[in-house]
Amino acid sequence: MSKMISTIKCTVLAASLIAMTPGCKVDVFPTDRYTEESIYSNASNMELYIAGMYAEFQKFQFGQFPIGYSNATDALTDIEKYTSTVAGNGTVNILATDASRVNAAGPQLNYWQTGYERIRRVNEFISGLNKYAKVDDGTRKQYEAEARFIRGYVYLWLVKLHGSVVLFDNLDQYSSNNHQRSSEEDCYKFIAADFQFAADNLPKQWPSTKTGRATMGAAYGMLARTWLYAASIAEYDKKQFNQDEFTGIPAASAQTYYQNAVTAAEAVIGLANQGYYALEANFTNTFYNKNTKEALFKVDYVAPQLTHTYDLGFAPPRDATGQCLVYGVPTAEMVDEFERIDGTKFLWSNPVHAANPYDNRDPRFYATILYNGSKWKSRTLNTTPGDGTEGFVEYASTTEPHKTVTGYYIKKMLDSTNTTFVVNASTQQWIEMRYAEVLLIHAEAKTKLNDISGAQQSLNKVRNRAGMPNTTASTAAQMMEAIEHERKVELAFEGHRYWDLRRWRKAHLVLNGVKFTGHRITGSGAGTTYEVVSCDNTNRQFTPALYYIPIPTTELQNNQALTQIKGW
Repeated sequence: MSKMISTIKCTVLAASLIAMTPGCKVDVFPTDRYTEESIYSNASNMELYIAGMYAEFQKFQFGQFPIGYSNATDALTDIEKYTSTVAGNGTVNILATDASRVNAAGPQLNYWQTGYERIRRVNEFISGLNKYAKVDDGTRKQYEAEARFIRGYVYLWLVKLHGSVVLFDNLDQYSSNNHQRSSEEDCYKFIAADFQFAADNLPKQWPSTKTGRATMGAAYGMLARTWLYAASIAEYDKKQFNQDEFTGIPAASAQTYYQNAVTAAEAVIGLANQGYYALEANFTNTFYNKNTKEALFKVDYVAPQLTHTYDLGFAPPRDATGQCLVYGVPTAEMVDEFERIDGTKFLWSNPVHAANPYDNRDPRFYATILYNGSKWKSRTLNTTPGDGTEGFVEYASTTEPHKTVTGYYIKKMLDSTNTTFVVNASTQQWIEMRYAEVLLIHAEAKTKLNDISGAQQSLNKVRNRAGMPNTTASTAAQMMEAIEHERKVELAFEGHRYWDLRRWRKAHLVLNGVKFTGHRITGSGAGTTYEVVSCDNTNRQFTPALYYIPIPTTELQNNQALTQIKGW
């Protein structure tokens, strides 16, 4: 339920406060700068400090990862293709097709330094809060809960990447540079403890004067996500891909962690039953209704102070001819994943389906994909090669095509009313966690606990909201297949697919030794043809070693006790 309106306006000031207190260690009370005591004895200063730390969530807005581009990790998977072939806009393609580019010496997929800088700031805040803050115990715990919510979020990203990382929860630990990694299981337990503390001490809802803050529901949602990841590693990893002593989670822990995920998800469901959360009646509105109850945690934008460039990066070229960047576009694999409206699988081999492939599809298809013949901003989209502005162009025929290389464009989260985004940027919200994801977490964990009926109920809530019939899955295997499908279409382009394939240990099967595809569409009406064409000029590569991204070499040099993850 976070809006980040009033709080984000304070980010620059908060950053200034932090910058003026390096290490937060002073011996006197200078009159020309902030001291620890002055920060924590002043409620306004504390508000600025905590507000500044919320800026961490912007690093991951719109499915972004700190390699610099929105939806970048989805473009490492089967659902999206980046259009550029050169480093920069095309870095994600380089990483997707050359596993050797991910290494300890390189910057790729590296959040280590940035993440640990934020963790230190969080720990400094908690330390100062407990030493100097003149607040009652409830307020103190509430501030700490917010800080630990942020710390848990940062650590979850680090652990998703590396599995085993260094855990810091107090400033005394920073007195030396001898810190070994903790086990992957202990890392997940640490993250879960942060989110549990946050859930125990955050309000269900903030007053309107303090919008932009983590809530109880957001903490429980993150807790559910954390335990689902831990349970998945316990079930699927089985030490098949890395023999490092600190990576992996015992298989015996899987059922406990799935149950923990269910418990956390049901806490959110309980809050929904109290009226705090709900699925948006119209799937499309979820991403544009600033007051949507579907958002457990989101970042709002207010022009001109806080904007983003999502439309500039993904809108079809004619929206701003010559200036749209078209970083990434949907693959044919993503397009074909959307079922028919009756719940049957779409098949090109079915002549009825193939005759009109974009008719009678899952309503989420029309909210997610821009296809040949679709209506967009008062025009009919033409993605055939004959349209020189936004028609299909073969991948790698030019280094920066700034148009589709698959025959499709992303529609989800684009603002159809924004015609000035080149000059004025964009302000639609980014939802970091929404209620639909919690229901899918609940369905998956329930399936793993063999409660098929309970899993069906949560899965069907998501499907029914979209206008789709109940699932026909009735066994655990069928349910997992249905859940993977549902996560793929419901959460498309929200930055989940890469991490799902990793935690299920399916990435080396789905993303390796394969070229993904698009459709070269020619003709019109009954004479339209849909030719399957590769949108990759070389096979994708995902080696088993990539389940644990190496620790940057510079960090090993800075920390004498830290060892590299085996295999790197």
